[in-house]
Amino acid sequence: MFSISFVHALAIGACVAPTDPVLANAILKGMFAESHVPLRLRNILTAESGANDGLGYPFLFFALYLMRLGGGKAIGTWFYSTWVYQVALSIIIGSVTGYVCRKALRYAETAGWVDKESFLSSSITLALLLVGVCTIVGTDDILCCFVAGNSFTWDDWFRVETEDTGLQETMNGLVSMSFFIYFGTIIPWPLYTGILSPWRIFLAVVLIMVLRRLPVIMASYKLIPAIRTWQDALFAGWFGPIGVSAVFYSIETIKQLNMYEDSNGGRVASLVYPIVCAVVFGSVLVHGVTIPLVLMGKR
Repeated sequence: MFSISFVHALAIGACVAPTDPVLANAILKGMFAESHVPLRLRNILTAESGANDGLGYPFLFFALYLMRLGGGKAIGTWFYSTWVYQVALSIIIGSVTGYVCRKALRYAETAGWVDKESFLSSSITLALLLVGVCTIVGTDDILCCFVAGNSFTWDDWFRVETEDTGLQETMNGLVSMSFFIYFGTIIPWPLYTGILSPWRIFLAVVLIMVLRRLPVIMASYKLIPAIRTWQDALFAGWFGPIGVSAVFYSIETIKQLNMYEDSNGGRVASLVYPIVCAVVFGSVLVHGVTIPLVLMGKR
């Protein structure tokens, strides 16, 4: 469709593969979802979006290493550089930092050393700290923050203490609305001509959204305890919003392709960003109205 090789298509596919936790949480926490989507489904979709958002990183670099190195050398470099250093180290940093911060915050709160404002902002401070640390050491900051969040709230104490404050809902709304406004300003509308003509983009968006996860979930839902019926599988397979992480990975792809020699790198770099933006736009539009449409159908 876009006249690119399999490896270059693999890089673009890795960008749009992860489910975006920001959009997923914004939709799954709404009044429609809480009234009509079972808690077990909402929980597993939220967990899945958080986990595979960070785990999209190694699959992107698998394609990038194949472009640069090819064959066995690419796989070896990908294993120790991506899985051992970036992924494993991110998990270790996130787990340890989240655990230490949870114990320290609980002790400080029990001793009366922390006021309410500082207590509520501790999770945001932790996230900013980890982004800075991971940027310095060159690891996967998205995965690290997800692991740290799990470690930080492992005993559910922090969530219980903050559930009546509206902090979670406020942050979700702030981040979601900020992303929607920002994303609307960066869509490269003038680039959708020629090989990126509207009909090609429309067809690509439809195929990606239909084939990206729905067939796999429908075929394997009996192996997933939280998905009990084919209707649950249909919803879980369809519901996989694409957002912030896809834009981030597309920018990272362009950065990597511009850093190294690649016979088709310049052309792929010019395609990946508009294609990803079109897919994100379609996902925000379609997945955002999925639950309301389901509700209307039931009525």
